[in-house]
Amino acid sequence: MKSMNTISSAAEPVDATTPSPAETPNTETTTPDTAAQPAADAGATPAAGAQGEASAPAAANAPAPSARALLKQLQQQFPAFRDCLPLAIGIDKQLLARVPGLDRKTMRAALGIHTGSMRYLRSMEKATVRYDLDGVAGAEVTDTHRLHAKEQLQQRFKKEADRKKLEKAAAAEAEAARLRQEKLQQLASKFSRG
Repeated sequence: MKSMNTISSAAEPVDATTPSPAETPNTETTTPDTAAQPAADAGATPAAGAQGEASAPAAANAPAPSARALLKQLQQQFPAFRDCLPLAIGIDKQLLARVPGLDRKTMRAALGIHTGSMRYLRSMEKATVRYDLDGVAGAEVTDTHRLHAKEQLQQRFKKEADRKKLEKAAAAEAEAARLRQEKLQQLASKFSRG
């Protein structure tokens, strides 16, 4: 019986257009506006239908996971994300095959956050090999990709330095304006006495 639950829960996200008869009453009784949500949201948590009605309100009210939440899940689930290893080309196809019901848009946003992070770019800058989801070495990292990572890091450092320079100039200008205002007040008070 347990294998049937596993099969049905894995199949639920694939058929996201029509909810099963068991799910339809749960989504209608939780809140009136959940019936208007797409069926993909109801299938985003496949274990909710198998656990019973106690978890149905929490699953129905939970929005689709954000890109950052998905990234945290991927970091917990896959060594390549957790260890910030250079990802294999086509890792998105591996993710879609291994994580049923994964929203492509959210997945791409999570991948963008991950591959744009300083930690990942530093890893890519020195990398020689790419890794699959399980951390198994695969294809080599090309010089072009290493150079791209290095350029991205340099751009980030330059932007940060420029931002700090602007902040420092703004603070100096604000201090100069404050001092001018103090001097004007001192002059005004000096001449108002006399």
